[in-house]
Amino acid sequence: MSGTVDKIRREVDRLDEDILRLLNQRAGACRKIGQIKIQKGDGIYSPQREKEVLDRLKALNKGPLTPQAIDAIYREVMSSSISLEKKVVIAYLGPEFTYTHQAAKKKFGSSVDYFPCTNISDIFTEVERRRSDYGVVPVENSTEGAVSYTLDMFIESPLKICAEIYLPVGHHLLSKARTLGTIRNVYSNVQAFGQCRLWLESNLPGAKLLPISSTAEAARWVAGLSQNKKEDACIASLSAGEAYGLKVLARSIEDNPQNTTRFLVISRLESRPTREDKTSIVLAVKDRVGALHDILVPFKKAKVNLTKIESRPSKKKAWNYYFFVDFEGHHTDPRVRKTLKILERHCTLLKILGSYPKAEE
Repeated sequence: MSGTVDKIRREVDRLDEDILRLLNQRAGACRKIGQIKIQKGDGIYSPQREKEVLDRLKALNKGPLTPQAIDAIYREVMSSSISLEKKVVIAYLGPEFTYTHQAAKKKFGSSVDYFPCTNISDIFTEVERRRSDYGVVPVENSTEGAVSYTLDMFIESPLKICAEIYLPVGHHLLSKARTLGTIRNVYSNVQAFGQCRLWLESNLPGAKLLPISSTAEAARWVAGLSQNKKEDACIASLSAGEAYGLKVLARSIEDNPQNTTRFLVISRLESRPTREDKTSIVLAVKDRVGALHDILVPFKKAKVNLTKIESRPSKKKAWNYYFFVDFEGHHTDPRVRKTLKILERHCTLLKILGSYPKAEE
């Protein structure tokens, strides 16, 4: 038996040597591509190429590796290649161990540099001023809906959406305390409170909910409190709890077990078309009867599938609204381009926020 295992292990060692040699060959080829991109002024990260590579590999895969394993392995392969081409910095809502940080690492891997920002507007500023190459911002949650602050930032920002990320979000109650009965104060982000509302009402009805900038910041805050202060807890991720030495008082306290947050990658450059794209726009219409109907009709006639419509107050005049619309297709597609041209006739504002490959939910 041991002889058989040793023989298989020697075969694994030979395969590892082949994999290592091929990975270095791949990295060398990617570095050459990066040099050409830099000369042309193109972005190093290419969402459409990323999708093309992953889709092709998963179609070729005969197992036993799962599609999820292919995604995870090649995320790091591509991350290391990007870092060889150029130093790439990703701005995100910090500190470390926030869900935005997890989403950014899911998209860009561990070989690039990450820059934590205090708030969402700082992420936009970092990318606009070229201190970061890309930014990752939360835009909506399956339980609590839109992140209005992110939507508002797109009104004036010149940045484009170049990719999207879906991240399953599990919330946990963390503390220095040993039992749930001692908890009097709970710190977290307002979105997390909303996503755990029913659990909190049932299990901690008398606790004060104290908002803080992010779930990871809440974990850091609770960890920094006096050792004698056992009545404080936070809602955050397991990784944040491990990083700050907090105990898990309750796991998976989110009200919806399918709780998922959608994040957007923002960039100074657009993403090129693939065969499976989504486009985001923002528009404003004249305040008159049938105005909303008029902007929906062109999509129906062109058979362009709307995936989301969200309204936000314009903040310039009472009862005036911006509408954020997502639909299938790239804005350069002839059918979509024609639809947007017709749509412009009914709008006082129409701005394309970006077209990008659809992410797997």
